[in-house]
Amino acid sequence: QVHLVESGGDFVRPGGSLRLSCAASGTIFSNNVVAWHRQSPGKQRELVAAISSSGSRNYADSVKGRFTIYRENAKNTVYLQMNNLKPEDTAVYSCYTEIGGNNYWGQGTQVAVSS
Repeated sequence: QVHLVESGGDFVRPGGSLRLSCAASGTIFSNNVVAWHRQSPGKQRELVAAISSSGSRNYADSVKGRFTIYRENAKNTVYLQMNNLKPEDTAVYSCYTEIGGNNYWGQGTQVAVSS
């Protein structure tokens, strides 16, 4: 069974940095597309960043140049490095993967950015 566990969410001041982790069990992450999404109260969930099995990356326009998604295959983990955080980045961040037509989500980790 596939499980995704996120960690790394915290409270930071604007301009700060965080690194989120998404650790997988029950699958080999490097074989799959993995994506980070976020959702804040009253807003729809949005795709933040994704990395394919070949390593190609896509980012939402709002985070380009500030966020980086990358893998550490030896740890079966995908990270989201977030720099120059802004208050509008405040949300619950969740990782996602799709395997054989099935969707898998982690439980989410809260990021709060405020002065």
